[in-house]
Amino acid sequence: MATMSIGKAWEEAIAFVAREASLLFPVALLFVALPAIVLQEMTPPELAAWSAAPKGPMPDLPGSYWASLILAIILIWFGSLALFALALRPGISVGEALKLALHRLPVLVGTSLLAGLLLFAAILLLSIPAMLLLGNVAVIAVIIGVGLFGGVRLALLNPVVIDDSLGAVASLRRAWALTRSHFWRICGFLVVVMLLSTIAGSAAQVIVGLLGGLVAGPEGARLAGGIAAAAVSGVVQVYMLVMLARLYRQAVA
Repeated sequence: MATMSIGKAWEEAIAFVAREASLLFPVALLFVALPAIVLQEMTPPELAAWSAAPKGPMPDLPGSYWASLILAIILIWFGSLALFALALRPGISVGEALKLALHRLPVLVGTSLLAGLLLFAAILLLSIPAMLLLGNVAVIAVIIGVGLFGGVRLALLNPVVIDDSLGAVASLRRAWALTRSHFWRICGFLVVVMLLSTIAGSAAQVIVGLLGGLVAGPEGARLAGGIAAAAVSGVVQVYMLVMLARLYRQAVA
């Protein structure tokens, strides 16, 4: 069984990002932060209000929003694959990383759809008895639990897709197998990153939003805050993805 050290991966990630920042951050800002900003600007006000305080069913949304959402997700997946290519293959150029990411993107889409279907089936199977025995609160717990478990077990899916030439099903099995003995380490790492990203993004959104509001009023505050939060999220994503690349290398060693 391969050992996995979060501390070692962090040290390697810090050194790698410092050395290759000029390659990593432009890709992250263009393919991770920018799609998030554009999607934010296209989000209907009624959906934003419902997301802040969910009451009743989700409002009807135009087809253009769903198309934009799918496009944004695909661009972010593409960007993450390119970042993993840069992290896993030292010396590769940005152009080569983007070309490899485009070549492997269909596999990632296939694995993601398959994983989504399997997790949905698991939630459905567990939610029915949970609702009958304990009510709606138990269903929410099932959804969160299955989502967390699946997310951790598939945390190394992107590196597997970009580093190997496996198909969708084989990539899914490979990623699942690599995390079998490292669940709690990876889970702890992801939880910490999520908390730090949320705190840093919220702080940037508030501070920059206040400055934007002084210059351009409420609309300027919203736009400036959203851009700042997306930029911070992009930076955090770079470190997280490089960390996952280093953990993947440990897992396959």
